[in-house]
Amino acid sequence: MQLSRLGLLVSSLVGSIAAQSTFTPARPPSLPLAVKSPYLSTWQDAGTDGGNGGYLAGQWPTFWQNQVTGWCGMIRVDNNTYTWMGLPGATTVNQTAFEYTSTKSIFTMNVEGVVEMKITFLSPLTPNDLKRQSLIFSYMDVEVSSLDGNHHQVEVYSDISAEWISGDRSAIAQWDYGTTNGIGYHKVYRQTQLAFSEVDQQAEWGNWYYATDAAKGMTFQSGQDTVVRGQFASNGVLTDSQDNNYRAISDDYPVFGFTANLGSVGSHPVSTLFTIGLCQDEAIQFNGTSGYNPVPSLWTSYFDNDLDALSFFYKDYHTFSSLSGAFDNQIAKDSAAAISQDYATITSLAARQVFGSTQLCGTPEKMYLFLKEISSDGNVNTVDIIFPAYPALLYTNSELLKLVLEPLYEIQAAGDYPNAWAMHDIGSTYPNATGHPTGNDEKMPLEECGNMVIMSLAYAQKAQDTSYLTQNYKLLEQWTSYLVNDALYPANQISTDDFAGALANQTNLALKGMIGIQAMSEIAKLTGHPAEAANYSRIAHSYITKWQTLAINKNANPPHTTLNYNNWTSHGLLYNLYADAQLGLNLVPQSVYDMQNTFYPTVENEYGVPLDTRHTLTKGDWESFCAAISDSSTQTMFITDIVKWINDTPTNMALTDLYDTVTGDYPLGIDFIARPAVGGTFAALLLNQS
Repeated sequence: MQLSRLGLLVSSLVGSIAAQSTFTPARPPSLPLAVKSPYLSTWQDAGTDGGNGGYLAGQWPTFWQNQVTGWCGMIRVDNNTYTWMGLPGATTVNQTAFEYTSTKSIFTMNVEGVVEMKITFLSPLTPNDLKRQSLIFSYMDVEVSSLDGNHHQVEVYSDISAEWISGDRSAIAQWDYGTTNGIGYHKVYRQTQLAFSEVDQQAEWGNWYYATDAAKGMTFQSGQDTVVRGQFASNGVLTDSQDNNYRAISDDYPVFGFTANLGSVGSHPVSTLFTIGLCQDEAIQFNGTSGYNPVPSLWTSYFDNDLDALSFFYKDYHTFSSLSGAFDNQIAKDSAAAISQDYATITSLAARQVFGSTQLCGTPEKMYLFLKEISSDGNVNTVDIIFPAYPALLYTNSELLKLVLEPLYEIQAAGDYPNAWAMHDIGSTYPNATGHPTGNDEKMPLEECGNMVIMSLAYAQKAQDTSYLTQNYKLLEQWTSYLVNDALYPANQISTDDFAGALANQTNLALKGMIGIQAMSEIAKLTGHPAEAANYSRIAHSYITKWQTLAINKNANPPHTTLNYNNWTSHGLLYNLYADAQLGLNLVPQSVYDMQNTFYPTVENEYGVPLDTRHTLTKGDWESFCAAISDSSTQTMFITDIVKWINDTPTNMALTDLYDTVTGDYPLGIDFIARPAVGGTFAALLLNQS
């Protein structure tokens, strides 16, 4: 890394610390900046372990996996230059506040007491407007106003580096500058495109665009980082020129900059808008009913080309901002109504992360939602990752749950999966959804059969779409047959918590299977199969009666369920109980809910209740499932502990769903980072909405 990338670290940190920034409603381990898809996913490290505590200036933004995605911001005030983002070497501004909502990260900066900056990163979420949601772009709005009552001459600078375009820093970058519809843009891309490939989790194909208003007062330049940034620092303008020496990303670090001359700025705020985005005509390889084919990004159905999409997005800022603001308010209001303001702290942080793992593809007539199991396995549409995410998808737009399940059904209905149970995922490595025609996916048979039946009913109930159940009835019956055979005494197998290892007769896994059978009874009823409905319900009720004898330690004080049958010294989070409540099945007696409510507080640690007795780890998604169905006291305990963890954790990357309840840190050797599983935090929202 060049000296210019190290910058004046000491002075940067001192300047930031002196500001004593506030963090509202919490200080997350990593602050979301541009988070819109598995590849547009850039964050600001806020952890105490390697990060600077949550300040925009003084360190480089990073991709979710923690490699630098160079993004720089400087400002000249009365011919003095300061840094407000990144680490280019200039004296840093003082950050005074940070605030996040479900779609926005807002930084407030004080520049020597003379001007104030408000930098808003908006990654818009429009789950009920799929045209807009399909665009892989994010906004950065920079607003400046005078603090001291005087007018000040202000120029704003920002650039991105070629580090955005590839995880291979030796890859050759190519770029161009142009204008469209009054917008100036830098187009940057890998010279040799590697379609449907990743290096260090970054995409190796597609075109990146950094754009701003091309109106009078804007200047641009591409070239070596020190040259372009130095030009601004010295002169306040760029040279309106391109460095056409296309080269490796790490060779004299090419950057792509803009300036905006804001003129003489008084107390009335003046702003300038930037957008960052990725355009891939084809986003996924999918082995569906029409064979092995690339699937287009959904946005290509609405826009003729990249520049049309870019222009629409840039010009539509006020609409996107309004829609996202309504979404922010809805989540905040519903969260407070469901549980508390503390709960809104969690759901608001999780929202971008859930949707940032997805990509809308196909056409309006044949649409898919592809989901990446970020950081753990990198699988495509992993069923037991969709399961914790389903409350977020169903709460925001029930169609989204259908769209993410659709490719799973399509492959299995076509007979391209040989096992009798539900498949684990549709591809081992995103973005290649090539299926498992030999049946060699990770085997979680009881887990995935239960998940598919439960989620299918959840969608049908919310959308009032029984035709969906009729269409998929044969597969649902097939998977329920597996549940009938295995749910009462589960074979030695892994569950979604595969890091904990295989175990026979898992109490919680057995419960999922039984709830799945009762869910199938409802499906049969809704689709005109009364005899089958009665039979499935009879089996489920018979199983749950036996389960209460096998799985509950009635002699404990207080009584509680065990980790596995007859293991009387064990316990675990009974998170699969949530589906019984969410679907309104009434299979499990209220006494089981009440028993667990009483028990959980007796095994609480500093940052929550352990997942089970094998370790002190927990998962925030499963705690949220338990909180959703707990009484108010136990519910408050779960939510308060998660919020405390968010504020205290030394972890320094995008919100993990797996952490230690004693230390608050990552478990050794397991980093579950930026995963969509945090959609489980929406469990109470969905339950309250039903």
